[in-house]
Amino acid sequence: MVSRFFHLLLACLALSASAASAKLNVVLILADDLGWTDLACFGSDLHETPHLDRLAREGMRFTQNYSACPVCSPTRAALMTGKYPARLHITDWIPGLMPDNPKLLAPDWSKQLPLTETTIARVFQSVGYRTASIGKWHLGNEEFYPEKHGFDVNIAGLNAGSPPTYFSPWRIKTVTDGRDGDYLTDRLGEEAAGLIEKWRDQPFFLYLPHFAVHTPIQGRADLVAKYQRKLKPGLRHTNTNYAAMVESLDTAVGRVLTKLDELKLAERTVVAFTADNGGLITRGVTTNAPLRLGKASAFEGGVRVPAIVRWPGVTKPGSVSDTPVITMDWFPTLLEAAALKPPAATSPTGASGRDGVSLVPLLRGTGALPARDLFWHYPHHQHYQLGGAMPYGAIRSGDFKLVEHFNDMKVELYNLREDVSEQRDLAASQPQKVAELRTRLHAWRNEVGAQMPTPNPNYNPARPEYTPPPEKTKKKAKE
Repeated sequence: MVSRFFHLLLACLALSASAASAKLNVVLILADDLGWTDLACFGSDLHETPHLDRLAREGMRFTQNYSACPVCSPTRAALMTGKYPARLHITDWIPGLMPDNPKLLAPDWSKQLPLTETTIARVFQSVGYRTASIGKWHLGNEEFYPEKHGFDVNIAGLNAGSPPTYFSPWRIKTVTDGRDGDYLTDRLGEEAAGLIEKWRDQPFFLYLPHFAVHTPIQGRADLVAKYQRKLKPGLRHTNTNYAAMVESLDTAVGRVLTKLDELKLAERTVVAFTADNGGLITRGVTTNAPLRLGKASAFEGGVRVPAIVRWPGVTKPGSVSDTPVITMDWFPTLLEAAALKPPAATSPTGASGRDGVSLVPLLRGTGALPARDLFWHYPHHQHYQLGGAMPYGAIRSGDFKLVEHFNDMKVELYNLREDVSEQRDLAASQPQKVAELRTRLHAWRNEVGAQMPTPNPNYNPARPEYTPPPEKTKKKAKE
């Protein structure tokens, strides 16, 4: 009897272990401020990104992938919940910054991801996955850290938008300092590889939101010197510190891919890579050309970002999708890939449902996505960025994109298929299209309960809205 029970117990344990090992692991990597052309596989003429290039060769590259917002915190909230930032009322980087003399005042928006929201991590955790967030969080103070949102492990996540420095001691209270001069991006890659090793026999959801390539622009000295030797006339990308940061980001991705290979986990792990907003073009950090402007902008350079997915045995190696997709789509996509169903959802306005759609039909190559419009809502100011945004809303519908500026309610209209650089404003020549898209944009704002800015009673039209401070002295790279 005892022997029979013992064998039955072993069989049950074996079945349980087999079921756990059969589950798909998920690795979601988020870069910070990475421009659309910053990877070699997306057209950079300077940066070397062999590991991300490999990921693209082995998976699908999305050429029209959008961030949910032109700045970071709203996109991160959208990624975690599958909801538009406007629906969450998280519409600026936390805590945001008002100009000196704004014509419009920002609404009373949320400065944290509420604990009532069901994150993608909590869904994975609820079905037995180990979950970790390694890197930048920026969605509220300690009460709202990753551990409160479904993550078993939080390494380096806090409410800061950038590290004090990329070189140890980096003084981030949620990750120990390394040896003097150690590089933070390297460390995060090592931490991720270590957890994969530790959790090799369990299903895991690993979220790796790098601080890179956000300011401060500090590359490792050896890599900076490498790119200084590569510089030549005519290159679009010319910032060697930034190039070094991009390569370190790529190397950290490579550490993850190598560990998956070593442990023979790659075949049952989906790896997704994307960014939170467009590249920073202030002070020559990067260029998003041919896209217009960059981070914080209403235009394509502010929101069109790289995306790559590798799903072995499912996604055709080297495939490319030109379908417009957006941050909220990763929530249902990664859950469906893992054979999980997104839970029902409510918003602060009481509206139910989520805003993303699953990209699995594209990844499988079995169908197209349903026709839909994409929206942006940014009732804030970003004067401190080159080409930064005034308060605006935008809609992309098919090939057309309409931008509505809240300061004067002026609109711009572009055909992105014919004019990806947004140089030919069609608003005056196509008033019917303007009226159609404007009606859809306003209806969407009402549906999600978008908060609008309000007139500033103390606005002085004789003064500029924002007076930029003097340029800071650039710091040299450290070893």
